[in-house]
Amino acid sequence: MVSPELIRRYPYFSGISIGQLNMLANIAEEVEADAGQYFHHEGDDIDKVYIIVEGEVSLVTSLPQQEKEVVINTIGAEEVFGWTSLLPPFTAGAGARANTKCKLIEFNASELREKFEEDYEFGYLMMMKIAQIIRARLDSIVIETLAYQAAK
Repeated sequence: MVSPELIRRYPYFSGISIGQLNMLANIAEEVEADAGQYFHHEGDDIDKVYIIVEGEVSLVTSLPQQEKEVVINTIGAEEVFGWTSLLPPFTAGAGARANTKCKLIEFNASELREKFEEDYEFGYLMMMKIAQIIRARLDSIVIETLAYQAAK
């Protein structure tokens, strides 16, 4: 369990009630990761959602034909990853690796999904926030792709 006050300070949780904050605090843990540690690999079944408190995480994918890992995006404090654990088929769309020592808030995705089912308004609000994350990540990929193409 973490303090509801810790969760409250993240913009991702704006607009939720005190009761919902307390519920989230009950299913969250503060965790640490060392630089180079993987949280998950692309295609893994996952059941954790993370908010970065401190540090930097790379979202990565593999190019099997080149046996090479490519960084899709680098994210830092206050950003969320592992959100695909909330969406069927509950697998990682990309790997996630700590670039630096990290402090994070870790949520059990199975428990979150149960809470979404119990409180549809809360579930809707949280899924809208996940949609905003998806949009931001897609925008970032588009910009990176355009920059790559322009440099050719």
